[in-house]
Amino acid sequence: MQRHKGFTMIELVVVIAILGILAAVALPHFIDSAKDAHRASVRSAAGALTSAVSLVRGQYELNRGGGSNACLAGNCQINVQGYGNGAIDVNAAGWPIGTERSGSPLAGTTLSEAECRNLWSNLLQASSQSLSGTSPAFTATAQGTRCLYTYELDGGDDAIEYNADTGEVFVNFQ
Repeated sequence: MQRHKGFTMIELVVVIAILGILAAVALPHFIDSAKDAHRASVRSAAGALTSAVSLVRGQYELNRGGGSNACLAGNCQINVQGYGNGAIDVNAAGWPIGTERSGSPLAGTTLSEAECRNLWSNLLQASSQSLSGTSPAFTATAQGTRCLYTYELDGGDDAIEYNADTGEVFVNFQ
C-alpha cells in the first residue's frame, strides 16, 4: 500500500490567512486606481485646453503683428485666422471668448454657457471629450469671465476652470 500525503488543516488555514492579508493590503490600491484614472482624464483634458488657449493666443499675436494670415478687414479679434476653422473670437487681451462675437470685445467680457460649450468644441476640435449626449464626460457652465467644465463620469466633483481674463486653466479636484 502506498501512503498518501496531503496538507494538514493547519497548513491550509495558514495559507488562507496569508492570502487574506495580501488581499487586504492590495485591495485599497485597486480601488484608488479607478479614481486615479478619472483624474488622469481630467488632467489630460485640461492640458489639451491649456495648449489650445496658448495656440490661439499665439496665432492672434502673429496675425496682429502682420503675419502670413494677418487680420480680416483690420480686425484681429473676430474669427482668428490660422487656428482651426477660423471661428474663435478673442477679447482685447487676446484670450479666447467664444465663436459668435462681433466688433472688438473688451477684456473682462462675460461668457455664456453656450459660449463655453462652443469654446470647448472649437478649441479642442476632434480630440475633445463630450459635452453633450445622454452621458457627457463634461458639462459646461459660465461664471462671469470664466468657464467651468465639470467632469461628470466620477461624481461631478472634479472640474477644469478657464479664465478668459488671464488665459489660465486650472484643475480643481475634490
